[in-house]
Amino acid sequence: MRDEIDSPCVKLCVIHPEERLCVGCYRTIEEISQWSRLAPAARAVIMADLAERAPRLIKRRGGRMGRLDR
Repeated sequence: MRDEIDSPCVKLCVIHPEERLCVGCYRTIEEISQWSRLAPAARAVIMADLAERAPRLIKRRGGRMGRLDR
C-alpha cells in the first residue's frame, strides 16, 4: 500500500462558475489536474485549506426563509 494522501474527490465534479472551485471537493481545476503529481506535503497543504473554502459555495437560494423578514 502506498503512503499517500488520498484525493478528496467525492465524484461530484462541477466547477462553480464564480468561485472556480469544485462543488464536491472544493479544489481548483489546477489542483485537481496536478493532484497525482503533487508531493505529499503539497497535498497536505491543500487538504488543510479545503474546510475554509466550503463556506464560499454555500448560498441561500431563497424559498420561504428568503422571503421572511429578519
